[in-house]
Amino acid sequence: MNNSYETRLTELGITLPDAPAPAANYVPYVIVGDLVYISGQISNGPDGFITGKLGDNMDVAAGAAAAKTCALGLVAQLKAACGGDLSRLVRVVKLGGFVNSTPDFTQQPQVINGASDFLVELFGEAGRHARAAVSAPALPLGVAVEIEGIFQIK
Repeated sequence: MNNSYETRLTELGITLPDAPAPAANYVPYVIVGDLVYISGQISNGPDGFITGKLGDNMDVAAGAAAAKTCALGLVAQLKAACGGDLSRLVRVVKLGGFVNSTPDFTQQPQVINGASDFLVELFGEAGRHARAAVSAPALPLGVAVEIEGIFQIK
């Protein structure tokens, strides 16, 4: 799909953030064969970390917006893994989504949809993926969402 993904980002008015450096003793991604395993990307916007607890001080819409920022981080890491060439993407394989939420919060899928919907909007059919959306009692730095991903490349 040549560089139509870059064109699509422009059409969506999105500038990818720089691929974040790891904050501990791990690497941002690992390539095994034609798969790229991308470490968890935390919710981070232009003003810093997006923190909060779903079911307490954050609503589902804000959680979905936070999840979208995680997807932006995933795409930035994917672009780095592909040497700057997003056209190497074959498909998004799987996302693992973690939602900082109260014990009685049950709308984790709607929160992680913020990432899933963006990836389909950007990559079309290649963006459709398997997924997990689970609750966590706390996430690093108090962020609202963390998402890891597996991508197939050529």
